[in-house]
Amino acid sequence: MLLPIEEIITDLADSDRPLLNSSLADLSNIIPEELSFLEEVWPTIKPERRRQIVSRLVELAEDNFELDFDSTFKKCLSDQDAEVRSKAIEGLWENEEPSLINTLIALMEQDNSKLVQAAAATGLGKFTMLVEQQKLRPAYTSKIYQALLAALNDRSKPIEVKRRALEAIAPLDSPEVEKAIGEAYRSSSPRLRVSSIYAMGKNGNPSWLSILLNEAGSPDSEIRYEVARACGELGEEEAVPCIIELAADPDVEVQLTVIEALGQIGGTEAKNFLEQCLDEPNETVQQAAEQALRELLVEGEDSSPFKTGAL
Repeated sequence: MLLPIEEIITDLADSDRPLLNSSLADLSNIIPEELSFLEEVWPTIKPERRRQIVSRLVELAEDNFELDFDSTFKKCLSDQDAEVRSKAIEGLWENEEPSLINTLIALMEQDNSKLVQAAAATGLGKFTMLVEQQKLRPAYTSKIYQALLAALNDRSKPIEVKRRALEAIAPLDSPEVEKAIGEAYRSSSPRLRVSSIYAMGKNGNPSWLSILLNEAGSPDSEIRYEVARACGELGEEEAVPCIIELAADPDVEVQLTVIEALGQIGGTEAKNFLEQCLDEPNETVQQAAEQALRELLVEGEDSSPFKTGAL
């Protein structure tokens, strides 16, 4: 006789049955015996169904932080299907266990899918942020740094993998990282240039500001979006007038990123502009401005004179 969880897994494996969120939620925090049964059944499930299951698990975990599917995601890292492996990496974004580092490095270096390699590089970016916060031992730091740098310097790696490796390594403070960002910016690849702008913000070095302000007039909306975002990351008040000009951008995503960036940067000029945005007819813009002003209050920007560089 099947246990309740075994019945649920058997039903999930049946492609003719609808995928119910209530059944998928039962895979949260499954015990080793239940995981063993899932492991046994998993290879018999059709690839498309496995993709659907993992994608829905990722969505459920994003919507409800109490759900924990990490055990399932870890098992899916060795799935035969590249999309399943890639989604499993995405699902493990909140997992900060150092034991994942070697697995992600191996996937980035050796997986036969560039989709998985790129996802693994992005996954390592979570750990570079932990390095920045001094939450990882030096041995792990060196391993991550060397692996990402090697991926960037590997000419055989696809552009998408190089992009994600650059974005992941950006927070690490070293001349090699700054050199890699600069080389990507001067690259002939439009996609790599977009990632270089993103990386400038994550790198946190104010020396990138002049490039960012120059790129604010780019005809590429993706570049303008990343410029606004990167300026918010740098937190330099010098960028505020230029960023405010981007608030009239025809791309609404750029507009909203500008508002978020102004909330990060702070200062009198930014606060005054955000207050003006509260009168905008666009409700989405109004809500974004309200959120940005709340961020300023959290940062102690609720009285004059306003401090510079809120972050």
